Amino acid sequence: MPRIAIGQYYPASSPIHSLDPRLKLICSFLFIIMLFVITSAPGYVVAAGFVALSVKISTVPFSFILRSLRAIFILLLFTVALNMFFMPGEDLVFSFGFITVYMEGIIRAAMMGSRLILLIFSSSLLTLTTPPIELTGAIEFVLTPLKKIRVPAAEIAMMMTIALRFIPTLVEEMDKIMKAQKARGADFETGGLIKKAKSLIPLLIPLFISAFRRADELAMAMEARCYRPDARRTRMKIHRMARRDFAALGVAGLFFGMILMTRML
Repeated sequence: MPRIAIGQYYPASSPIHSLDPRLKLICSFLFIIMLFVITSAPGYVVAAGFVALSVKISTVPFSFILRSLRAIFILLLFTVALNMFFMPGEDLVFSFGFITVYMEGIIRAAMMGSRLILLIFSSSLLTLTTPPIELTGAIEFVLTPLKKIRVPAAEIAMMMTIALRFIPTLVEEMDKIMKAQKARGADFETGGLIKKAKSLIPLLIPLFISAFRRADELAMAMEARCYRPDARRTRMKIHRMARRDFAALGVAGLFFGMILMTRML
């Protein structure tokens, strides 16, 4: 079972899975923009409701999506602590030595933490409900206008999809390397934070070797199948907007409008 959800595809039969991948990609991008527009707690409540509704309709287990937070737990903890302890304000809550916590810092930390969690959840839901091939086509469609200025949209889409797909693979590879070194007497759990960080350095060399080996195998497999990035291709499945896509677009637009309205409160 994968430790993280980012880059994984969860096969299921749900309305979210059957939506046009181009629509899901565009809505995910707009939702990320909305997260940076929110300035109040009601906005985050509406955004959280949108994510919760999407997860419920997708039939993807919430515990499965929750695994995506493992990859950013340290970053999330650092972001919350940085905003809580170093945000100046007027309403003092706690003070001990050089550490001062203001109510403004607590509110700011809660908002930044919620923004990061919702961003990861929405990104994970996109990859969990969209097959890699369809996601590649959606990214290429979004980047199509850039072809006029000779931007290699197909190559960029392929690279982004491969990068997303290999995130869980590399995490599983690191887990195997860590277990192998633990069996040989390596210690990754005792000591302080600096010692634990130093103990992870021996993992980097075999991890990089494994990553380069997988990249070489993938390149050889693509070359053996006569893959050419500049070739004109046809698609076995051509996506067209259906009624369910317009309905989903209307629901997403309703939530996005509510988020924008919270700025006026």
